[in-house]
Amino acid sequence: MRRTTLVTAMATGVALVLTACGGGGSSSSGSDSGEVTFWDTSGPNESPVFKKIAEACATKDGYKVKTETVAFDQAFANYKTAAQGGQGPDVFRSEVAWVPALAKNGMVADLSDTDLAKDTGDFLETPLGSVKYEGKSYGVPQVTDSLALLYNKKKLADAGVQPPQTWDELKAAAAKLGGEKSFFLNNDAYYALPFIYGAGGDLIDTNAKKIVVNSATNVKAMQTAKGLLDAKAATTALDQTNSYNNMQAAFSSGEVAMVVNGPWAVADYLKGAAFTDPANLGVAPVPGDAAGKGSAPVGGHDYVIRQGTKAKTSSIKFVQCMSSTESQAQIAKELGLLPTRKSAYANADVKANAVVTAFEPVAKSAHPRAWIPEGGQLFDPLKIAYADVLAGKKDAKAALDEVAKAYKDTVVPEYSIG
Repeated sequence: MRRTTLVTAMATGVALVLTACGGGGSSSSGSDSGEVTFWDTSGPNESPVFKKIAEACATKDGYKVKTETVAFDQAFANYKTAAQGGQGPDVFRSEVAWVPALAKNGMVADLSDTDLAKDTGDFLETPLGSVKYEGKSYGVPQVTDSLALLYNKKKLADAGVQPPQTWDELKAAAAKLGGEKSFFLNNDAYYALPFIYGAGGDLIDTNAKKIVVNSATNVKAMQTAKGLLDAKAATTALDQTNSYNNMQAAFSSGEVAMVVNGPWAVADYLKGAAFTDPANLGVAPVPGDAAGKGSAPVGGHDYVIRQGTKAKTSSIKFVQCMSSTESQAQIAKELGLLPTRKSAYANADVKANAVVTAFEPVAKSAHPRAWIPEGGQLFDPLKIAYADVLAGKKDAKAALDEVAKAYKDTVVPEYSIG
């Protein structure tokens, strides 16, 4: 998942309303306009590269492409509004959690009978799962991501500290790393998942149709996170709106020694004073339980094609090209983002990218999320609870009981609690 609080808006609401007219209305049988409108939801470090590759794909395959950069935190709502009116882009860069919701509502094309759904064996299994809904294929994985422990190599080396493999080790290392300046704990919901998954917990059990977010395992996981703050081994931001930006600034400047974040953040870090030498940025798996078993969520983005596009044939060609091994290798080389194709990791340029190489085992072992239409709605209640726990406003059990109730009341009412 790309977190809504992480991405700076790159287009105004007015621009998005105007953009919603792109791509045309309902398709006529067998026709193809030859022009693909692509809504790119990436950040400012990424969008120029995606646009360059998109234009190269269009030139190579003989159609036109219009790339429109849209604000990530508005894109899902604006896409739904446009698609309901038979408008919007032909191809949409969708966060992985959005795909089943769009598929359920008939807003993206079923690609099961197209070339895009054939020969998918080269894709990593977990990202590929994000494009499936009720046995059909509705997209192609673009990039994958997960969370890892990012650390300042010099700070750890100077303190005689190895990258911690457990949360207890991180706590113990804090005394040598400046106490609270050892680790910045982002209080957003996505960043609670390494504690939950690492402890063996989950939010819901889709097979049993149960809400398990308030399990004893998860209560302990939240207490582990809060325990880092109580031990003065970490700091966080009480203002959740600015928590991510505060974390970025603190780590980039060298104020804190470690953070948990994903590959998308690396470009920002390398602009900071602490990483003028890129080799100073270390990447390790997220810490875990006493046995050192950590686990992080899978995130990323998929290409989907709008149901009703007038450019379906061209859109299929576009997605084929954008998701090819060559394109994925270029994205990895230039941006450090993680390919979804196994073959891309064998590319020499990709192998030479230290960040991608370090994140590869993290992504391959990432914990799958619930690929259900309501999956994206699981985060808002957890976001509130996690921030309340870290701020000491509520104990973990009470906060997670409220999350379970919110899931039952508004997200998955057909599920039972526990």
